[in-house]
Amino acid sequence: MINTAIKPFSATAFKQGEFVDITEADVLGKWAVFFFYPADFTFVCPTELEDLASKYTELQSMGVEVFSVSTDTHFCHKAWHDTSNAIGTINYYMVGDQTATITNNFGVLREGQGLADRATFLIDPEGVIQAMEITAEGIGRDADDLLRKIKAAQYVAAHPGEVCPAKWKEGEATLAPSLDLVGKI
Repeated sequence: MINTAIKPFSATAFKQGEFVDITEADVLGKWAVFFFYPADFTFVCPTELEDLASKYTELQSMGVEVFSVSTDTHFCHKAWHDTSNAIGTINYYMVGDQTATITNNFGVLREGQGLADRATFLIDPEGVIQAMEITAEGIGRDADDLLRKIKAAQYVAAHPGEVCPAKWKEGEATLAPSLDLVGKI
C-alpha cells in the first residue's frame, strides 16, 4: 500500500454539526490522515478519537486534514457526537462508510464482520500513501506518535535526499544516505 495512490470514493461525513459529502478529490492538495476504527459506541475507539481530537488544531496548522472512518453511518456518528463527552470534542470529519467502499479501498475490512480494522494511513498532497499502521483490536493508538510520523514524512518530502532515523523528532539531525555512511551507523 505504501507509495500507492488512494482509490476513488464517495461518502457522507459528519463534521462540525453538518453532513458533508466527500470524495477522494477532497483529500488532494493537502496532507491527510485516514483513521479507521471498528465501530461507534465502543471501548477503545472513543479514547483514540478523543486523543486525536486533542491534536486536531496542531494538525490543521501543519496542513493536515483528518478523516476518521468506520462502517457506521454518518447519522450514527452524529448521535455519538451528540451524546458522548469524548466524541463531542471532535471537529474533524467522521466518515460514514456503510458500504465499506473506503474500508475495502484501504484493505482494512474485517472479512465476514463488516467492521474496519484499527488502522491509520498518512496520505501526502498528491494522494499517495506514505505511512500506515494496523493494530489488533485491543491496542489503542497514540496521537503523539502519529504527529511525530507526520512531521518526519513532511520533512522528508520537503528535503529530498535526507531521511529521518529512528525516534527522530522535529529539529533533530537527519541522515543523507551515501556510500560514506555504509557500515558507520
